Amino acid sequence: MRFEPGRLVVHRNVRRGRVGWVRPARVVSDDERGLLLWVAEGTPVAAEVNEAGLGMRAVPFREWLTPTYRLAPGRWTGPPLLKFLPTGAAHSVWWFRDAQGRFTGWYVNLEEPGVRWDDGGLAGVDIVDQDLDVWVRPDRSWEWKDEDEFVERLAFPEHYWVTDEAAVRTEGKRMIALAEAGVFPFDGTWCDFTPPPDWTVPDRLPDGWDRPPVR
Repeated sequence: MRFEPGRLVVHRNVRRGRVGWVRPARVVSDDERGLLLWVAEGTPVAAEVNEAGLGMRAVPFREWLTPTYRLAPGRWTGPPLLKFLPTGAAHSVWWFRDAQGRFTGWYVNLEEPGVRWDDGGLAGVDIVDQDLDVWVRPDRSWEWKDEDEFVERLAFPEHYWVTDEAAVRTEGKRMIALAEAGVFPFDGTWCDFTPPPDWTVPDRLPDGWDRPPVR
């Protein structure tokens, strides 16, 4: 299944069969290397919150396990974001930039490989975010991200969606080695990407964004 460049799709994170967040994105390219997506600033998004309106990162994981959940709409307030989902890989790589559009680093999001779907009117890719990440600076120095959250949640194996800590860390170390070597995707590719001027920001989440997950 391939998506046409320019098509609006939804990138979704799934947690134990529930949608955790939704981000509409434009397809930059889709080929044998993988799927490249563009999330524009101001894009309408949705994220899971509890009864108090708090996201998962705002409360201890033990407290997150009990409330009723809902998907709250919002907007992508960060700078524009380029995301690359390599075919069959247990990670994606995100290109971050500052408010002036200058490249500031790569974010390696460790995740289960994405599963695609296409309903005709809307298509998307569902991933399982494994929480532990790696931040790679432009000089290719790096650091682990969100390790405290990762370790905290591993203490609740009956509720956590990560089942193999070692595999997640191994994938992170593999990507660190690529970054230190300066090879793709850490070789400067796409660091100066600019979207076509006719790519407008959608005014709302597309119909079907909350369809049942495929994972």
